[in-house]
Amino acid sequence: MNLEDYFISCFKSVSIGDDGAFLDGFVYSKDAFFENVHFKTKWMSYYQIASKAMLVNISDAVAMNAKPLYALLCVAMPKTITKYQMSELVRGFEDIAKKYSIDIIGGDTIANTKLDITVTIISKTNKPLFRKGVRRNDVFAYTGELGRSKKDLNKLLRGGSINKNSKFVNIHLRSKFISDNIRFLHTGLDISDSLFSDLGKIVKINKTGIEFNKKIDKRIGCSGEEYEMLVSFDKRQKKAMLRRSKLSRTKLTIFAQTKRVKYISKCKANHF
Repeated sequence: MNLEDYFISCFKSVSIGDDGAFLDGFVYSKDAFFENVHFKTKWMSYYQIASKAMLVNISDAVAMNAKPLYALLCVAMPKTITKYQMSELVRGFEDIAKKYSIDIIGGDTIANTKLDITVTIISKTNKPLFRKGVRRNDVFAYTGELGRSKKDLNKLLRGGSINKNSKFVNIHLRSKFISDNIRFLHTGLDISDSLFSDLGKIVKINKTGIEFNKKIDKRIGCSGEEYEMLVSFDKRQKKAMLRRSKLSRTKLTIFAQTKRVKYISKCKANHF
């Protein structure tokens, strides 16, 4: 058990374990977005930083089939930050909030040695999608293309540059795909740590095993911060799900099925 899993396991609340906590029809989620852990200011504009900080948090709501309603921001800023950079942060937060019809209702600001952001998203759902719920005849699938985020991160770490439309900067969330197909889906979570790592979370919480029916290169399976969706559904719905994914122009890759085969992810942590 890694240190993160150990720390989380010390808390005994039944609401812990999904992308957010589901309570009385609402989902509460919070993620950190810290300088020199998740990004460097020389890699992204302040507008891009604020936009991505919002999107990685909204992704948790999407993963649970919830509509985000409100956001609380905590922004720790270095004393050297300029008013222009502050205004770019505000613009990034507000543009994404407007896109998803979210009301920013408050938060906190403090002085710091670097730029650290945490966002709390409050969302609502009538039919939440949990990580627990895998059934005997389920198959596992992921949306979109994987691998580019890690590839572009490695370019940045080597001192290179990436396209402004790179997935490392601009995240495309799968809210419509999830809401349109919720009646078929048994489990789901967003791929933030990596496909292989997040698959390990699903396997553990459902006390199941898996068998891969498609070879996935480690460069793809261990790429973090993809924010695509990892889902499971009955294998009898494979044709229907593939047909529906084409209609929504969402690529869907079915790659594994439940089986009594032990699975352990061997991916390293993606953050630096």
